[in-house]
Parts: sequence; structure tokens; C-alpha cells
Amino acid sequence: MKTKFNTYFAALLGVLLVSSCGKDFLEVEPRGSDLESNYYRNRDEAYKGLVAVYDVVGYMSGGLVTKVGAVNSASDDHYAGGGGPTDMTVFQVWSNYTLDPSVGPQEALWAKGYSGVFRANVLLSKLPAVPMDEEEKARFIAETRLLRAYFYFDLVRLFKNIPLLTSPVSAADMYNVLQANPDDVYAFIEQELQESIADLPNTVFGEEAARANRGMAHALLGKVYLYREKFTEAAAELAQVNGATPGQPSAIYGYDLLDNYSDLFRMDNEFNSESIFEISFTNTSAGNWGCSACTEGNILNVMAGPRGFKNLTNDGSVPNYVSGWSFFPITPDLVSVMEDDPRFSSTVADIGGLAEEGKVEYTPGYMDTGYFLEKFAAKVEDRWTGAGDADLNYPQNIYEIRLADTYLMEAEALVRGGGNAARAQALLDAVRDRVGLPSIPATFDNIFNERRLELAGEGHRWFDLIRTNKAAAALGGRGFQEGKHEILPIPLLEMENTKIVQSDEWK
Repeated sequence: MKTKFNTYFAALLGVLLVSSCGKDFLEVEPRGSDLESNYYRNRDEAYKGLVAVYDVVGYMSGGLVTKVGAVNSASDDHYAGGGGPTDMTVFQVWSNYTLDPSVGPQEALWAKGYSGVFRANVLLSKLPAVPMDEEEKARFIAETRLLRAYFYFDLVRLFKNIPLLTSPVSAADMYNVLQANPDDVYAFIEQELQESIADLPNTVFGEEAARANRGMAHALLGKVYLYREKFTEAAAELAQVNGATPGQPSAIYGYDLLDNYSDLFRMDNEFNSESIFEISFTNTSAGNWGCSACTEGNILNVMAGPRGFKNLTNDGSVPNYVSGWSFFPITPDLVSVMEDDPRFSSTVADIGGLAEEGKVEYTPGYMDTGYFLEKFAAKVEDRWTGAGDADLNYPQNIYEIRLADTYLMEAEALVRGGGNAARAQALLDAVRDRVGLPSIPATFDNIFNERRLELAGEGHRWFDLIRTNKAAAALGGRGFQEGKHEILPIPLLEMENTKIVQSDEWK
């Protein structure tokens, strides 16, 4: 992890070395010297191993690929954008659905997932023998199992047909790995989360704020159940997170909706009461272009900013946006459904409108709409002035799961599963009341649309379209083919000299 959970990743490169290139993702044997056999001798080394697993959650490949950036580009709420049709080709081809097994974001996303899996497997294989307090050891094991489940959840959602590896793979066996039935992967994820809950703390604070707790485990398990359309189970798990009375702090975990929606996206408001699973970033890693993948800053902040931005006012009426790279421009369709919503100004930066008023200048990028992602577009006051490159060192955290998300997931599970309709209504009402919107009936369509408005730009929309079979209708005009584009192709290099085969959808 980053800001609150200090990283020791560099100290473990020789211990948990995992390549992000091609079939080498399977390699867990250290290169150069047998360091792994000499590690995990005590609690401190076990802790560093745990940090190395957490570190992958915020992974960014050397090609600047992140999960949020990739799935935003693929959704109907954004275009890939950037400087031109070949700028970040891996995003462009998913945005217009011309990707193939050799070109797309799949190599980076596959590498991220299995980097996490392999670090988790190594640590879990070592922890039983580490001399340390047994209660704390149980917590370390529970955290690692939760994280392994999280990595597998992303992998199976994105690729469907993946290897299920529950222990370290030797160099001799790496070419013989087989893919598992997706149902078996989901069953494993559910079991990992179910069994991790008891040994996690209810709450975490201060320097431990980025670490897993029981609320996070219940929320992630509820989300997995929702994807599996196990609606009764999903509602039960999410209710434990959301508490007895929607809109009031949950008694066990203390989660509570923030009064001001825009406060969610302030860089100085990390680990607030609405945060359940938060990915931490920092501006102190001194990341630079000599190793962009080594940074621990949030690259989305500069990617989302308007290109060539100049503020022509001096009265403070216009935010001083950092001149960015114009990725993820917001589509006119999202603007049309959000323009009268109170969350619009916290979600959308109308740079085109400001330019028409003569207040700003900017250079329109590729697929420019004039609308940019306000939630991530950095301001000058956020810009890092220390060591490293400023563009690679923004500290804004990312919500993997936050409370309004779990409210809406529980409401959906209740409605689709024939559960407590009054509670579903109260959950939807709480999300809308926070931003001053009146009650509307808690139907599936209304809840689904509310997710789009509440969570726009946060990396959920593409997954929501896929899991509800709405992607073809929303993305058909972009080239989406039903029965194919619901998953990414297995990266081409992963199939060379291995037993891994391409998914039928991509043959």
C-alpha cells in the first residue's frame, strides 16, 4: 500500500519477484539468488510480505494502464480520448472494440491480477512457520486471503477462463498450468472471503487505515454474490455493512454517507466515513519517467485533465486545472442524463463551455466533447513540487467500494431477489437525499440508473453493463459484439508454450 500503509516493496523484489511480461507472470522463483528461503524469519519480514501483496492493489503498468482508466474507456460514459487515435492504443482499441488478443489492456490487467495472486500464495505458504503472535498471524492470513480473492474477482470478471492457483507454482510446473471452470473460481473467492471475516478487525484507524477489516470483507463478498445473482446472500452481506437504518451510521463499522458529495473527491479527505475499500496513493514515492511503473502516485489525475489548459480569469471563478492529457472525455450521453443532477459539477468539468465563455483556453484532444472527468482532473494546488515527476505523483486515493455503492447494491439485490421492498426504497432514498433529490420508486431500472449517476467515472459502469446484460444495447454503436466483448481475450503471450488456451468467445 501507499500513503498510510508504508511500502517495503523494493526490499522484496528478490523475494516475491513477478514479471509483468508475457508468460513470465507464472515465475515466482527468485532470480540471481535463493533469497526466498532466507526470508519470512520473523514478524517484521512477514509484515513486509503482506505490504508487498497490498502493493499490487494500486498497480500501474509501465504502459500507464490502470483498471479504472481501462474500463472507463470501454464504457458508454467515456471515450478513450488522449492526443490521437494511437495515444494509449490499449485504451483506444477497447473504447472502439477493435481489440484482439495481441493488442489491448489485457496483458497489463492479467499481469496485475496474477502478480497479486502469486505474492499472496507465497506469503500464505510461509506464514504458518513464522514465529510471531498467533492472533496477529491469523489477521495477516485473513488479509492475504481477502486480497487474493479480490485479485481473482477482477481476473474472472475480466477474462472468465483463468488458472486457479492456490499455492506457489514452481518453474518446472509453470508451463503445465490449466484453466479452471469459472464457477470453481467464484466458489473459491466466496470461500476465501467467508473464512477471512472472523480474523479481521471490525475497524481500522490511523496508520492502518488502508488495511482490510470485516466491513470490507462483507462488502466484497456481497458484491461477488450480486455478480453471481445470489440476491438473498448479497443482500444479507451488504446489510451488515450498511447498518439497520439507511442514511444513519452503521452501528458495527461506523460507515456513514458524507453530507457533501463533492467532499468524496478532495485529495485531503482520504479514508473518510464513506470509504469501505480504498486504494491509497502518495506523492512521496519520487516516481519518474525512468520507471513510471515504480511510482506510487495516481496517474489518473494528469490523464483526465484538459490538454493545453489556460485559465484566463483572475477572480477565482474557474478552477486552476493542471494541463493534462485529455483522456476519458465524458460522452454527450452521460452529460444528457446528468446535466440537471446535483452531482454534475462534482463529476463533470465543462471545459468546452468555459472556453465558449472566453474564460479558459484548451487544446481539444482526440474524441473531444468539451467535458472532462472532474472527479480526477487535478488542480494546480494539488501538483507535487518535490522529488520525481509531478505528473506521476498525485496522491488522490481511489474508492474500490464506498458506502453509496453498497447501498445501491443491496437495494438492487433486494429488488431483484424479491426481498424487503421498503428497505430497498430506504437505501435508494438515502443516496438521493444526500444530494437533495426526491424519492423515486425503487425499481431495478431506477437503481441501475442511480448507480450511473452516483458512481460515474469511478470504474463501475462497464462492469454494471456486462453483469446485467445491458452492454450490447449501450455499446453496440461503439462496435461491441454480444457473446464476445463481455470479456477480454487471454493475452497472446500467455498461450505461448503453455497449456493456457484462448476463450471460445475470442477464437
